[in-house]
Amino acid sequence: MTRPTGAGEPGYARYTFRLRVSSAALAALSSEWERCRWVWNECAARSRRAYRVGERCGPAQLDKMLTEARGRHEWLREGGSVPQQQVIRDFATSRTKALKDIKAKLPVRQRAGMPRFKKKGLSDPTLNYTRRGFRLKDGRLHLAGGVALTVVWSRDLPADPSSVRIHRDGLGHWYASFVVRVEAEPLAATGSVIGIDWGVWETATTTSDRHDLRHAEYGKKGAGKLAGYQRMMARRKPVRGGAVSKGYAAVKRRAAKVHKKIARQRQDTARKWAKRVVTDFDRLAVEDFRPKFLAKSSMAKKAADAALSATKHELINMARKHGRDLRLVHPAHTTMDCGRCGARAKHPLPLSERTYTCAACGAVSPRDKNSAYVMLARAGFNPAGVDRGRPDGPQGRQAA
Repeated sequence: MTRPTGAGEPGYARYTFRLRVSSAALAALSSEWERCRWVWNECAARSRRAYRVGERCGPAQLDKMLTEARGRHEWLREGGSVPQQQVIRDFATSRTKALKDIKAKLPVRQRAGMPRFKKKGLSDPTLNYTRRGFRLKDGRLHLAGGVALTVVWSRDLPADPSSVRIHRDGLGHWYASFVVRVEAEPLAATGSVIGIDWGVWETATTTSDRHDLRHAEYGKKGAGKLAGYQRMMARRKPVRGGAVSKGYAAVKRRAAKVHKKIARQRQDTARKWAKRVVTDFDRLAVEDFRPKFLAKSSMAKKAADAALSATKHELINMARKHGRDLRLVHPAHTTMDCGRCGARAKHPLPLSERTYTCAACGAVSPRDKNSAYVMLARAGFNPAGVDRGRPDGPQGRQAA
């Protein structure tokens, strides 16, 4: 029922930095991306033909295709072989996962989609370089092909990077994302444990009242601006096949800025909360919640604004970084079990019912608080290290 996360073990992390790109470097990166995009689309075309006739189309066949293409086309040889080879690796990984899901007969909505074509002007550039395709010299990033980029070093790299990803976001900003091997940074032991339950009304409900994470509703606060920009885009939308006007592009950029601000606010809040939790607690029992099904429910908008997956991801990374014992607990029946005596209710609790009452021991507590204590029990942690050893509520205290 529980799954450890490998806390305290050395691993890899990404360090992302902003890039200052000159006009010459911008032209070189754009040309390199067009070559890589052609390689991706060629892989997609060959993969579709192979799938129809039942032939193999793995990395070996795609590598052979790239070698032949570079021999035929001089413009393809002008680009670096490293990013083109990495395109094939990424494509093969995506295709393999999609085929596995199809073979496992998963529902369509749970399958990884087959790799699609990347259209010009609609796909943001992404270039991957392994260690032999780049180097750092005098604070600058030098890529294969003689492309030199200025990196805005906001912090130091803990070790030499093994690879780097150059990508551009929707605002036209370029970034370099380095993969670096990192060691754990243990924090002082506290002897405390905590249970965490994810929710929609409150992003994270814990066994400690001081560490509950309320729903910040950043998306709701920015919805007014976004609605205005989207109406302006609708009025200036070009005809099908026509050129985009400067006004449409300007409003689209404003809307992208609002989206990016909301995403950064969510990430910043999640990181600060995760750091506070792992600082105050040695062991964490976390619900292994996968909120995919919420996307088709009436709570889809509120759940997306809560950014549950991003918050959970930040908590797992922070626990691994600081050597905390974090265990992921399967979420089945967590709203039906009693966090005090472990008895299971005969019927599921309706979502509108926010108070849990145990028919066996009579304990009464908020629904999400009870689930947080269930996490502790299922993870095998001793609740003596919790602020209270049982769910809140007058009957719960009397039963003690």
